[in-house]
Amino acid sequence: MINGNITRCGWCGTDELYVRYHDEEWGVPVHDDKKHFEFLVLESAQSGLSWLTILRKRENYRAAYDGFDPEKVAKYDEAKINELLSDPGIIRNRMKIEASVNNARRFLEIQKEFGSFDSYIWGFTGGKPVAGSYQSIVELPATSELSDKISKDLKSRGFKFLGSITVYSHIQAVGIVNDHIDSCFRKNLCGNASR
Repeated sequence: MINGNITRCGWCGTDELYVRYHDEEWGVPVHDDKKHFEFLVLESAQSGLSWLTILRKRENYRAAYDGFDPEKVAKYDEAKINELLSDPGIIRNRMKIEASVNNARRFLEIQKEFGSFDSYIWGFTGGKPVAGSYQSIVELPATSELSDKISKDLKSRGFKFLGSITVYSHIQAVGIVNDHIDSCFRKNLCGNASR
């Protein structure tokens, strides 16, 4: 998509929130566990919905999920789950909410084992981003061997709602995979920054 003199990945369209997400976040390497957990919660909530729907609810999620603090989310009980189920600002799906609490507990286990979730997830690529090469968004895959491998490992550790498609979305979002199309102005910038 060409907007003025800037070429972007076409999936972000012209919605201001989507464009800002594309320009400032998507594909920038993440090395912050709280940010990883945020994306895991949001991406599992997105399953079956559009990412833009989730982005529009992101601030509501931050408030509802204690700033995406995995230690706090891991302690959520049935009363808190019911409170979340009555919150119109988030996706009110019991299975997704219960999965987020379960995943917070599994996330803490990975932190204990590896020192950080970041060390664990980036370990699959030796700490280096993997750059795709695509001319158009229609060429972008929904999964990869890497996302299959990570998803299988996460599932073996008890994570839920993190199939290969969701994991692929995660590794794209956090810059483990750089899937900006080759002509996108962000393609070469993403490997040079981190958040």
